[in-house]
Amino acid sequence: MKKKLVFIPAFLLVLVASVNAQQAMKHEDTELYTPVPPVVTSGKSCGDAPSDAIILFDGKSLDKWVLADDTTKAADWIVNKGIVTVKKTSGNIQTKQSFMDYQLHIEWRIPKDIEGSDQARGNSGLFLASIGKGDAGYEMQILDNYNNKTYTNGQAGSIYKQNAPLVNPNRPPGEWQYYDVIWTAPRFNDDGSLKSPARVTAFFNGILVQNNFELKGPTRFIGLPTYEGSAHGAAPIKLQAHGDKSKPISFRNIWVRPL
Repeated sequence: MKKKLVFIPAFLLVLVASVNAQQAMKHEDTELYTPVPPVVTSGKSCGDAPSDAIILFDGKSLDKWVLADDTTKAADWIVNKGIVTVKKTSGNIQTKQSFMDYQLHIEWRIPKDIEGSDQARGNSGLFLASIGKGDAGYEMQILDNYNNKTYTNGQAGSIYKQNAPLVNPNRPPGEWQYYDVIWTAPRFNDDGSLKSPARVTAFFNGILVQNNFELKGPTRFIGLPTYEGSAHGAAPIKLQAHGDKSKPISFRNIWVRPL
């Protein structure tokens, strides 16, 4: 009698080999001991800076900041009783230091007696990377949207004119609010073309409002965003002194952890 040849598919052979290899492994084979993560001490309370953070505003001075439109001049917003309040006549301020990827914490407060509506109500902005004078850069909007209607991709927690926040966790004017942001800077090729876009994950008062959103370019008031002609490296963090006529907002407890 002739013996019949049995053909076993290659993928079954690979599967059997894989199962055998798994069964032959020891638990030590998947345990890593290096590199050892550095020890970092967390803050005592929610929002307190961890031990490895760079303190950008400690409630005492703006010595880590300069005027955005003239970086040879020190930032002169009003510092009083542990907070800094926007001085609209001075314009935007930005950090002396530049950053690529980072974790940022910032607290802000709309005046309790705020007036105005739409975008003219406690307007400011957190520019996650400042790449020029004025409002050039990548803005996460700051605005009073507690019972204040505006376009959704321009309300507090939005990536301005690009992506609305997932929810609206605004607190009433007069109460402190905060952002916790994870920023991944864009990368560019040597010829200035985009290698990888910027991304942002952000929590607003502890609630997720931006979930690894991929930016389409620097934010713009008019026109569509694009990275064309915007190649840059590390950049400062900027705070906006918006030109609306409502009362200026205040900030406190600003720190960053380069990643």
